[in-house]
Amino acid sequence: MISYTKRYVNIVSLAITILVYIFLIRTNLLPQKNDFEKHLISNIFKRSTVLVELNSNNINQDTKEDSKIQNNNPIIQTEENSQIATKESNWKIKIPKISLEASISEGTGKEVMDKYVGHFEETSKKSGNIGLAAHNRGYAVNYFARIKELQEGDEIIYKYNDFEKTYTVIENKIIKDTDWEDLEETEENKITLITCVENEPEYRRCIQGIEKRR
Repeated sequence: MISYTKRYVNIVSLAITILVYIFLIRTNLLPQKNDFEKHLISNIFKRSTVLVELNSNNINQDTKEDSKIQNNNPIIQTEENSQIATKESNWKIKIPKISLEASISEGTGKEVMDKYVGHFEETSKKSGNIGLAAHNRGYAVNYFARIKELQEGDEIIYKYNDFEKTYTVIENKIIKDTDWEDLEETEENKITLITCVENEPEYRRCIQGIEKRR
């Protein structure tokens, strides 16, 4: 019997969703609005890609607290890498309650989250809803190891170049790994932190904060 992993099921589901949507457009069952079609398919693809990446990086139930994944690919220092490093040094998150200070980088793939807090590409970098993800155990860096300790009223400081805001935690909850509602764009300035739940591969911890009024 062929055993399908959750990652491949997500990829197949994505492909089927896009094919069905295109079929409906071509058969005039949905309005033929090219810009709308491209935008929606792009968002479906991005959302499913994020889901696959997080699932592929999930810590399974046998992972030990002190185990680490080693990166055997050396980083070649180039001018481009230097510029990226400079930019990332100005993109940070600080959470005083848990003594966290970490650099942020674009994306939620393994190559990013092995070194940084990852930024969900679909979400804002400034106004609206800023989405971030990181490991919490079992990896070389586990920046979100203690975010489960956050409580209502705790502060989250976010900096992107010359932009800086302080957010106040309003919610610390567990969500399904397929529930992306909390990462949707909002008019209210918010920050959303996502990480895995120990020994619960189908769930995620979600911390949300709103902009602190001065």
